[in-house]
Amino acid sequence: MNIVGLFNNLQLPFAQHALVACTIVAITCGLISPFVIMRGMSFAVHGMSELAFTGAAAGLLVGGNALAGALCGAMVVALLIGALGDRESDRDSSIGVILAGGLGLGVLLLSFYHGFATAATNILFGDIFGVSNNQLILLLVIGILVIIAIMAMYRPLFFASVDTEVAAARGVPERILSIAFLLVLAFTVTEAAQVVGTLLVLSLAIAPAAAARRLSSSPLWIACLSILIALVAADGGLMASLQFSRIKPTVFVTGISFLFYIFARIVGPAISSRQNRALQLEEVMG
Repeated sequence: MNIVGLFNNLQLPFAQHALVACTIVAITCGLISPFVIMRGMSFAVHGMSELAFTGAAAGLLVGGNALAGALCGAMVVALLIGALGDRESDRDSSIGVILAGGLGLGVLLLSFYHGFATAATNILFGDIFGVSNNQLILLLVIGILVIIAIMAMYRPLFFASVDTEVAAARGVPERILSIAFLLVLAFTVTEAAQVVGTLLVLSLAIAPAAAARRLSSSPLWIACLSILIALVAADGGLMASLQFSRIKPTVFVTGISFLFYIFARIVGPAISSRQNRALQLEEVMG
């Protein structure tokens, strides 16, 4: 590994923009990822991320802004999922129907656009080295809003995610909370699309928490590990791409996320066994 070359590359403005963008996206995705896993919304992330492409195509056609269009598209999908998939048993089928119709609409809209469609395809596959100053500011604003929203509803959201029925009995507004979380998820998915693209957003929105839950049972540690794994995957993937310029950052980001998950699957059982033995020993000594 050429450390000097990596250091020189990081002095370039486009690389610095990319690193800041990766860090913002990793923190927000790592923070929201545990709730995605707990609430069984992996397919919702998939549907929302792919239909951000439809919004991107509409944004290009109407105002020439793919990112703003992707954000609007993801928010519309979030509201549709919240309205049609109010019961968990209906959610997957609703997402499937919305996904099929939305993708068809996206292809139709793109066929009417006669400019360069690179901005729309970048939403699909990511273009982290093409982040402009305005996009970086937008990513920062989205990241701050996501963090504030999650912090504001953390306790009731965690309660409702662990036990929906008990939370509802205690007066937690589950329906409103679910729609609010879906909207926050829409912002996060659109933000992450700048790094890995909508087709691979699962690598940062799901994999970190999926790995973290294998390594710890503590909600606090799961959240911290999820953010750490997302940071290593995003920033590490970017730096690896600077070293191997022929390979896109997306490949490294998704690869690192996948390796973390495999590692957690292998090591997790041993950690759980050790924790159980420690608890049993405490009970005996107590």
